[in-house]
Amino acid sequence: MKRKHIILIAGLAATLFAGCQKLTEDPKGSLTPGTYFKTVSDLDAAVTSIYTQLSADAAYANISNSTPCFGSDDLCTDPGLNKLGFRIFDELNGNSDADGRLSNTWEGPWKAIYQANNIIANYEKVQGDADAIKHSVGQAYFLRGFCYYMLVRTFGAVPVIDKPLDVDARPARDEVSKVYDLIVSDLKTANDFLPPSWSDKEIGKATSYASHALLAEVYLTMAGWPLNKPENYALAAAESQTVIKDNKYDLLGDYLQVFQTNNTVESVFALQFSVSGNVPQRTYGSSCMPIDEIALSGASGWDDFYPEINFYLNAPKCKRSDETFYTTIKLLQADRTYKLVPWNSPETHAGHPYYKKFRLGVGDGITETATSIINANPSTNKALDIIRFPMVLLNYAEASAMAAGAPSADAYHAVNRVRNRAGLPDLQAGLSAAAFRDSVVNERAYEFAGEFGIRWFDIVRLQLLPKIVAARSDLENPIPDATKNNPTVLAQKYLAPIPTNEMQRNPQWTQNPGY
Repeated sequence: MKRKHIILIAGLAATLFAGCQKLTEDPKGSLTPGTYFKTVSDLDAAVTSIYTQLSADAAYANISNSTPCFGSDDLCTDPGLNKLGFRIFDELNGNSDADGRLSNTWEGPWKAIYQANNIIANYEKVQGDADAIKHSVGQAYFLRGFCYYMLVRTFGAVPVIDKPLDVDARPARDEVSKVYDLIVSDLKTANDFLPPSWSDKEIGKATSYASHALLAEVYLTMAGWPLNKPENYALAAAESQTVIKDNKYDLLGDYLQVFQTNNTVESVFALQFSVSGNVPQRTYGSSCMPIDEIALSGASGWDDFYPEINFYLNAPKCKRSDETFYTTIKLLQADRTYKLVPWNSPETHAGHPYYKKFRLGVGDGITETATSIINANPSTNKALDIIRFPMVLLNYAEASAMAAGAPSADAYHAVNRVRNRAGLPDLQAGLSAAAFRDSVVNERAYEFAGEFGIRWFDIVRLQLLPKIVAARSDLENPIPDATKNNPTVLAQKYLAPIPTNEMQRNPQWTQNPGY
């Protein structure tokens, strides 16, 4: 007899590891049958395992999760080395294999959905404090909504699976609108179930503010491509305002401090990491360090990602840009001193600027002075901010202006809070709704440069690829002419292909156009 679990598509029967918050393994967190959900502790262990799925290397612990986002102007990669998966998406020439990297973007969310479904299907069997149960289940709804949001934006139509399925089930891909219906429903439930805060020992758990902020982002996305529902602008503004008005979150005084500190006053929701707990964050440190750079310890950079040249050159001249970009490369000499050269020096390998803000982590990434590099570490304890407060402010600014047909004083105030922290003056007054939106989108590009696909998903929802490609330097990895000059082909690049192994497991599926 076949056991009925919540088996999804590829790899979902893999062992689940507990401990994203406490980072200690609890075997009950890795067991799926409903019979194990007897106490609140059992339920908490299962919720913890969802976070751990998302914090794994096969999910959001390294830059591979952003493979389909390399079509953006804030991400590019080396023309050679072992970066094929990144490079082909940078060239808008991705495929369903992508050197194995694409599977990280697919499998992590599905494994988390698998566990969330198990909790949602069985939590009513748990005996214990009703509020504690409700708070745990609220996290499951939030995380399921978040995972489906990442999947639908990346791959388009995916199966909507919200309950246990037979191990041999091969569900069809559902329409994008149906996926968003589930996301909205899950986040609304999370709004009702989650508390506004947790104790200091429970940092990292989703709150009701996180669910409101994520729902605002979802509504803003739904207002653009592919659903094109402008009535959702007002909904996005309202959800953002719910977070803003309570003054629980604020901006740090120094932009760079955001990337050197965990769980600050502007972190609305972040995934937690621990090197000692075998859950390292590997986007910071070595990943964004030039391969030219060699530390005195012998460690060298991985050269995984950096911004496009023109994205850097078009950045506003401000303190935030100074803290975002790394533009002086340190080359180790035979006498163990360093020669400092500009990013575009012919002595450099890539001829690109890099990201300064991802170098340090929480002091455990790259250890350096202004003129030397002492050590470089690829594994850090830096929390991954999924939702920062400036996102809430900028979402409100754009959504409220588009809903009303013109920016209000409150919309200007929201965007100017972000600009002023960056060291920029207030945005020009009297802009039209469209011009104001464009200014806010540009502000998002540089406030969140290189962060978690935020720029790429703006490009997707606003269909900006023709503009991005036209502004691209000839020094970047070349985009094939048939793609670069063909609007029809460019229009097929907003979605990633379904990974090869998933298409093989689901022969009834049709691959996304263009792949």
